Amino acid sequence: MKAEPVKYRFFSPGVIVLIILAINGIIFLVVRFFSGLGAVTNLDNFTPWGLWIGVDVAAGVALAAGGFTSAALAHVFNREAYQAIVRPALLTAMLGYTFVAFAVFIDIGRFYYIWHPLVMWNGNSALFEVGICVMIYLVVLYIEFLPIVTEKFSGKVNMPGILSSLNKPAEILLKFLNKYLAKTMFVFIISGVVLSTLHQSSLGTLMVIAGAKMHPLWQTPVLPLLFLLSAIAVGFPMIIFESLIASHSFRLKPEMHILSNLGGMTIPILGIYLAFKIGDMFVRETFVYLFNFDTVSLLFLLENVLLIAAFILFVNRKMHNTPGGLFAAASLVIAGVFLNRFNNFITAYKPFHDPVVYYPSIGEISVTIGCIAMLVLLYRIIVMYFPVISGEPVSKR
Repeated sequence: MKAEPVKYRFFSPGVIVLIILAINGIIFLVVRFFSGLGAVTNLDNFTPWGLWIGVDVAAGVALAAGGFTSAALAHVFNREAYQAIVRPALLTAMLGYTFVAFAVFIDIGRFYYIWHPLVMWNGNSALFEVGICVMIYLVVLYIEFLPIVTEKFSGKVNMPGILSSLNKPAEILLKFLNKYLAKTMFVFIISGVVLSTLHQSSLGTLMVIAGAKMHPLWQTPVLPLLFLLSAIAVGFPMIIFESLIASHSFRLKPEMHILSNLGGMTIPILGIYLAFKIGDMFVRETFVYLFNFDTVSLLFLLENVLLIAAFILFVNRKMHNTPGGLFAAASLVIAGVFLNRFNNFITAYKPFHDPVVYYPSIGEISVTIGCIAMLVLLYRIIVMYFPVISGEPVSKR
């Protein structure tokens, strides 16, 4: 089916809750910008980052991987049958990376210097590479979304009054974009896939550099590879998760023939990631730390148990051919990768001579939940206005 704006009511009890959570997060953001990080967070001179980096940035970048995995599947590998999931995945990635950039903005003490990496280059810095790649990829995502915008407005520009003089120039611009974006889009798609593989792995490089500050269960020379593999592994489950949630919310039939195939494709990818992760633990003999039975070892076990459970569910054909089974398996993968990023950046990372144990403040948690709520609300607004989702209403059965 052709993608169309979703015709459904905007307000619902869930949307009202999301609005309240978003407003709560915005209130704490106002305090942060006017009174500084110390007024809202539990960060100090010993703890350089916390929830906003570990979850909003590190986990956010991983969970937005559906954009480049779907683009690679549909365009690079020329699997046209999967076009229906490309636009929703692209929108999720675009919003996800937008909020990743915003999270970096709010986490920097002097947030008004966020533009410095654009002119102050440091080619030896892994963090510089991550920052530049994320910024360029965010621009690429917005360019990839442009055809959806031109499709919405092309031939329909009708501004009233004094703005009517802009109708013709706007139509000319839309026609120009339609013509040349179609011819050049493959460049941006390939660039997006390449950029994603670069910064997904470089996030792991950041933690390798941390050296002895990282717990041995996570500190490994192959961490960049593990970060890349986990991002690829969570790409299709994130698409499944988002698609099933959207279908349920808007009362649409889920694209089960596509989603089940994505579940099948997840099996070898997730298996490869688990093989490398568990194999690395035995090669380095860090499994001895699991017998400490402390919080750190239990969290390491939990992230792996979640992923192994997801792998078992995906392998079970009966489970991944049903919406409930697919949703459960995809949710477990998302939870496992989310916890992995949280563990790497917060649980495992302990600066030397840190006299306090870091716990996120109410303000940090509120801002994170508020950003997630705003992301979901923006997704809902965009799919109700632009042709993103294709699906048949349940009522037509």
